[in-house]
Amino acid sequence: MEFDEMKMIWDSQNNELLYGINEKALHNRILSKKKQAQHITNISELLLIVVNICVGCLIFGMTLFKQSGSVYMYISSAWMFASGAYVLLKRIRRIRGNNRFDRSMHGDLNYAISIASYQVSLSQLGRWNILPIGIFIFLGILEGGKSIWIAVGTVMLLALANYVAGWEHNFYKGRKRELEILQNKLVESDNRPS
Repeated sequence: MEFDEMKMIWDSQNNELLYGINEKALHNRILSKKKQAQHITNISELLLIVVNICVGCLIFGMTLFKQSGSVYMYISSAWMFASGAYVLLKRIRRIRGNNRFDRSMHGDLNYAISIASYQVSLSQLGRWNILPIGIFIFLGILEGGKSIWIAVGTVMLLALANYVAGWEHNFYKGRKRELEILQNKLVESDNRPS
């Protein structure tokens, strides 16, 4: 083999990608992440709906049958009913919008990112929802003439719930960021010249 032939082989090898992506394995990984995000989102939605509505009913029932019912407790139960109904409506909209993504690797990845974004906003909603509920319950406890220590204990419990909700929210943001990084890498590899 002469030098020119070897140089031509060398040049042609340098123009090729030195690595390849196993698209089947990558697509399976994306499908796994999408399925996991769907599962977590379904559980989160159902928990928010059931807990808000059940606790709202409990507070409403306890306040209704109590002789000196607190206005703040009625407001708290109404707020919880409204929160549960809002999450239910968001869930219905999310489920109806599932069909707008194609079933390609990019489509599944876009769908997984969409679910992850929704989960981040849902966890943020749950976290912010602690504030009005806490205020109404705190005021209801004070208005009902209960001990200040019960009110302080309730505030501390809600502060702990807010801390845990913040940790959970950051976890979901990290998962979303992972999917977006993967999407950027896929776009870069698709735009790379052959």
